[in-house]
Amino acid sequence: MAMIAALLLLMLALEPARYFRLSNFDIILKDAALYMPMAMAMTIVIVTRGIDLSIGSVAALTAIVMGYMLKSYGFPWWIAVPLAISLGALCGLVNGLIITKLRVPDLIGTLAMDLAYRGLALVLAKGVVLSRFPEEVVAIGRGQIPGFLPVPVVIGLTTIVAGYFIYTRTRLGRYAIAIGSNPEAADLTGVPVNRYKVYVYVLMGAMAGLAGVMLAGKLNAVQATSAPFFNLHVIAAVVVGGTSLFGGRGSMLGSLAGVLLLAMMINALVTLRIEFFWQSVASGVVIILSVAFYTWLQMKDRDGQGGMMAALRTPENRRLGRFILTILAIVAALFALGWLFAGETSAVR
Repeated sequence: MAMIAALLLLMLALEPARYFRLSNFDIILKDAALYMPMAMAMTIVIVTRGIDLSIGSVAALTAIVMGYMLKSYGFPWWIAVPLAISLGALCGLVNGLIITKLRVPDLIGTLAMDLAYRGLALVLAKGVVLSRFPEEVVAIGRGQIPGFLPVPVVIGLTTIVAGYFIYTRTRLGRYAIAIGSNPEAADLTGVPVNRYKVYVYVLMGAMAGLAGVMLAGKLNAVQATSAPFFNLHVIAAVVVGGTSLFGGRGSMLGSLAGVLLLAMMINALVTLRIEFFWQSVASGVVIILSVAFYTWLQMKDRDGQGGMMAALRTPENRRLGRFILTILAIVAALFALGWLFAGETSAVR
């Protein structure tokens, strides 16, 4: 968190006129919206002590298949889009079955399937860039509701709200927490661990498919190499938002805040004219620092050390809540400064 805040403050000092523009904040929101559906599902995946490294390839594959349905086979958009999302869910089902039935670790299984899905996308695309989709598909990725928010932002926020309901009000959410907290104990109490892990990966695949549709609409084009860093950025956002990679704890609100912060950080790198591939370096560092931070807190609590940590020691849910509120406060403050600065610059002009 400190690294992201420092980077944003550096950006504010070096390029305030370029960053704090209403048009730039519109770009940030649309970029963040692309990751919201995947962050929602990834939160539940990580809560179960899982991980999915195949989401970028799933998004590319579903977008390629949708493109062929639209361009080569004449499918109407209202059939092609649901079928693409269903294909993503099918990929998630394959991931879940590999993990639960073949007993392959989540990390290895999804990494292997990432290669498989990417290879399949390359075979199907044959080096062709599919473009010029119907305006309804383009609207999904970059449309605007008059007098309201951009269409992708509405879609992204809707998935976050749905994810919050799933996580806090449904059996899937309760079982996900139980599985992540102690899978052996959950199994002994009658929780069908494997079945619900499969459900979680199906949800993850469907949201990756939705992200693929949104990406195709945003760019009005798609190719087999699209979305190469989706997995890294989504995992970074979820971890920054307070979801523990050790399972059993997560927050949809925190993941939303993490997505916004990562989008602002990446936009800051672009504003500062830093090369594209450094975005991956920054995301990787964010993951390492976030995991190290949570591990340090857990070790301090377990060791029972005094001092400042003793004063801060509270139940995990309170600590996570304060952490999330801090993230949201930083985001809100930066956006407020942006609107004020944008108003001042427009008044001067």
